[in-house]
Amino acid sequence: MTLNAPTLDTPGMLDFEPAARQLARLLDGVTDDRLAAPTPCEKYAVHHLLAHLVGLTAAFRDAAKKELGPTTGTDPGAALPVLEDDWRTRLPKQLDELVAAWRSPDAWQGMTQAGGVTLPGAVAGRVALNEIVVHGWDLARAIGRPYAPDAASLQSSYELLEPTGDSPGADGIFGTPVEVPQDAPLLDRVVGRAGRSPSWTSSNK
Repeated sequence: MTLNAPTLDTPGMLDFEPAARQLARLLDGVTDDRLAAPTPCEKYAVHHLLAHLVGLTAAFRDAAKKELGPTTGTDPGAALPVLEDDWRTRLPKQLDELVAAWRSPDAWQGMTQAGGVTLPGAVAGRVALNEIVVHGWDLARAIGRPYAPDAASLQSSYELLEPTGDSPGADGIFGTPVEVPQDAPLLDRVVGRAGRSPSWTSSNK
């Protein structure tokens, strides 16, 4: 599946703060006894998901600043991520830094790198926001908390995850899309395009 670049009628910049705030609110609900719980990400327990979020917030923060190096050049799928002890302070701080970095117009210009992939800054920004939206849903479902991202972030994710004409139904950024009715809530349709079942809970895993 090919990433969909922003079109001329799509605003060039997107505000990460609403989605980042939604994710940050979930962190207080992650008690130590939840760290080993399953998530909608098949290979990830909660501690893997949190470690992935720590890594991606650093990577896309640096991608926005064009500070390319180990954080932006490492394939996140190369190995299961390891959660460090300082995640409770580090992740909220990096979410704030991510929001600030993508508020710079320069972040959306030129080329950058994330996950070892070189891509336009405008695409990297949408990918980063989508990561926060979808993995926020993953975490919320894993710990049984409500989750309500803002409409602009959801619409951006929905457009980004749209299957291309040459690969409809193929594995996408997160996995094979799950069919969801077109009249379903936008969050459910985003989740479906991201390869998740909207009805997933830890109890029916």
